[in-house]
Amino acid sequence: MRSATERTAGLVRAVRQEQLGLPTPCAKFDVKDLINHLEWVAELFESLARKGPMIEQGPYAGDFPERAERTLAAWSRPEPWEGTSPAMGMPMTMVARMYLVDVIVHGWDLARATGQEYEPDPEEVSQVQRFTDSMAETGRQHGAFGPPVAISDDAPLFDRLLGVIGRDPAWTP
Repeated sequence: MRSATERTAGLVRAVRQEQLGLPTPCAKFDVKDLINHLEWVAELFESLARKGPMIEQGPYAGDFPERAERTLAAWSRPEPWEGTSPAMGMPMTMVARMYLVDVIVHGWDLARATGQEYEPDPEEVSQVQRFTDSMAETGRQHGAFGPPVAISDDAPLFDRLLGVIGRDPAWTP
């Protein structure tokens, strides 16, 4: 979780004010909305790590890196990894993978939208690829993933991951 979170936090820190209105590969978000979503993701998964409730997304605050540090601190203890999430009714290890998918994919969204370099860790990509393959239809039913994008079987693993969740790896602004 740490390296993916820190990678995405670095991307957020590099966003300039004039980039906040740019479109992203995640069609429902411009850059500001995407960062706001990441702020909510960090706050939500901090709550879930503490076996707390689902929380509503608040307004954009511009503090994702700070929220992300609190999330990492919450998940750094052994207790969050044990048992089932009372709020989500699923194993905590699955909850952690959901967070990882969000941080990795939205990191790519942000990098693409703002012209930054992005290279996710291959092991992290492998973990979330297996998870998303098993959860893709559920994710689509809940609006978390879009319709799949056809990607060649010999394409890089990250491109195939993007295709599974409805992103076009060739997206440009």
